[in-house]
Amino acid sequence: MQSHDEIRVRGARVNNLQGIDVAIPKRRLTVFTGVSGSGKSSLVFGTIAAESQRLINETYPAFVQSFMASPARPDVDALENLSAAIVVDQERMGTNARSTVGTATDVNNLMRLLWSRLGTPEVGPSYHFSFNTPQGMCPGCEGTGRVSAIDESLIVDTDLSLAQGAITAPNFGVGTWYWKSYAQHPDLDPELPLKGYSADQWQTLMYQEPTKIRVSGINMTYEGLIPRIRRMYLNPEKEPGQKHIKEFAERIATFRACPECGGTRLNEPARTAQIGGVTLPEALGWQITDLRAWAEELHASAAGVEVAPVLTSLVDLLGSLVEVGLGYLSLDRESGTLSGGETQRVKMVRHLGSALSDVTYVFDEPTVGLHPHDIDKMVDLLQRLRDKGNTVLVVEHKPQVIERADHIVDIGPGAGAQGGRVMFTGDVDGLRASGTITGDHLSTLHVRRTPPRTPTGALEIRGATTHNLRGVDVDIPLGVLTVITGVAGSGKSSLIHGSIADGSMSGAGTLRVVDQSPIRGSIRSNPATYTGLLDPIRTAFAKANKVKPALFSANSAGACPNCKGLGIVYTDLGQLAGVSRTCEVCEGRRFTDEVLRYTLHGLNISEVLQLPVADAAQVFHAGIHGRILSRLMSVGLGYLRLGQPLSTLSGGERQRVKLAIQLGEGPGSYVLDEPTTGLHMADIEAMLVMLDTLVDEGNTVIVIEHSLPVMAHADHIIDVGPGAGHDGGLVVFEGTPAQLAAADTLTGRHLAAYLA
Repeated sequence: MQSHDEIRVRGARVNNLQGIDVAIPKRRLTVFTGVSGSGKSSLVFGTIAAESQRLINETYPAFVQSFMASPARPDVDALENLSAAIVVDQERMGTNARSTVGTATDVNNLMRLLWSRLGTPEVGPSYHFSFNTPQGMCPGCEGTGRVSAIDESLIVDTDLSLAQGAITAPNFGVGTWYWKSYAQHPDLDPELPLKGYSADQWQTLMYQEPTKIRVSGINMTYEGLIPRIRRMYLNPEKEPGQKHIKEFAERIATFRACPECGGTRLNEPARTAQIGGVTLPEALGWQITDLRAWAEELHASAAGVEVAPVLTSLVDLLGSLVEVGLGYLSLDRESGTLSGGETQRVKMVRHLGSALSDVTYVFDEPTVGLHPHDIDKMVDLLQRLRDKGNTVLVVEHKPQVIERADHIVDIGPGAGAQGGRVMFTGDVDGLRASGTITGDHLSTLHVRRTPPRTPTGALEIRGATTHNLRGVDVDIPLGVLTVITGVAGSGKSSLIHGSIADGSMSGAGTLRVVDQSPIRGSIRSNPATYTGLLDPIRTAFAKANKVKPALFSANSAGACPNCKGLGIVYTDLGQLAGVSRTCEVCEGRRFTDEVLRYTLHGLNISEVLQLPVADAAQVFHAGIHGRILSRLMSVGLGYLRLGQPLSTLSGGERQRVKLAIQLGEGPGSYVLDEPTTGLHMADIEAMLVMLDTLVDEGNTVIVIEHSLPVMAHADHIIDVGPGAGHDGGLVVFEGTPAQLAAADTLTGRHLAAYLA
């Protein structure tokens, strides 16, 4: 193979990479494997993609570069034959209320064009159908579909009278000036509980616009509680000063659908124009599979002839969304509500029809959140990108993806400091025979749990109708491991989070939910701070050295004054890209020399934060320190450094940190939402051992999962389906893994093939 037909990496040392050399064939589908934390992302994203994007940024003028986020040059000796890299990751699209599935995929552009050509009555050009333009947006909500509202129940207690303190808002207590304006109003009875007020009295108390009244011989302006509190606490030009006032304002402010447009975001002409009796908001609210069927029918009709190119593009684009397993979504779904896996697949759709070729596409576990049935379709799409002459690099753990790769790079052998080396390169047959952890697990014979554990009771769910559920009745056994399965969008999460996590858990003990919501933290956040481990360590340091605990906080008194406790110094170069470097004063240790003179167990605070969890557990093995570290070990995070920034952790690592916090809090019920996200096959085995321990300690464990090893390990399986969206919402199977493997369901067929 000629050198220009492969990407050559020489001496890569990003994060835990140990100066590795590797050649990656171009215009092939290459999958990077290895245990969690082995260094896959450091090689693919931190080295190859980062350098490609940095070099592209350098082609722009310095002025343009000043507005671009440009990564620093990765720690690598040489990178040869790079092509332009397009990263398709799981980073959320933000919480902009104006961004929807339709706008993010450009489908809305085609829909607007369609209504501008065929809609009756005629409205105008396509931008008259956009909720992001003045010509199309609803004037009441300015195109967001929502208006701010105040929750009445949070400002008054209707069981009390005004004299008893029914108004619960700050500064409205009994006897205050504001209270008197209501208690002395001639039309309001201060002794009558508010629930006894007539409709007119309630309107006067809560919503009366400013009006002149006479109270105790004094003329005054009276206004209802809602407009007064909105003016006092929710006025955007007035920032609440006191903390309790600000917290109150944040608590009472809610949003509701705009009454003018009904949440459709559009003004009246745009939201009422029809094509064959269908309005644009109706079509945007349909499930994508249904919208595609409607577009195909319109394309075949006489009306569709004059806009045939638009409909052809629309059907193709909607078909791509269905192909990546997103057919259950609607175009009006806000982008910020999508999961990481859904976000990545939405981004992927934008590239499927691209005319670009000979570029490098980089994917971060594109099968996250996908049922085994949909994984094969995802690999088909990756191969389509490859067949257009592109290089496709994929970080993945799923055997279904690994087995269809053209080339495999296995990183290991372990995680953290024990990883960072190339263990194997070649095809899947070679990987199976390589003797690596990944190869051995690909060749392992899979077995199901026998016999299943006996439940101690059951949690009854009756008539569940959350989202797409269709009046589901099901019993979830207590005291065992139950796995909830089904295709993406079938209703698994709706069944559990809607019926259990948000409802009664009678007989199931304390409920602990570990879901997919991201960890919020800055560059200063790390496993020690997030788990609460650092507080007792700081206290122990202070007690041993007879000083204040604040000295041992990189955010407080002990921080290096030069880098403010970050360990790095960022330099803004004006119109050039900024750079960061290790702090020259503290040499990256984050603390002052005075603080670093204090020790505990022979270590200073900086040295403690550099310890891997496994080593720290040997030093701090007693009390709360030992309990927290033991939990981190039990979820397979023994290789993480205590002070490693959370921003550098993978998605799977972050989720396991969250799970560790919930462990060991006494008997109860654990609800886990795809806990194997980002886990290697070997890590899944360790996860199953931990789940078994939880059950054996008397807990109920309920897991929403697509992982076949987890299904095979379950005591009980509930399969939701049969399809997604309105094609799902039913329980199609209840029983043991053996019974599911023998059943003719989508999940059952894949489980049977896995066990065979």
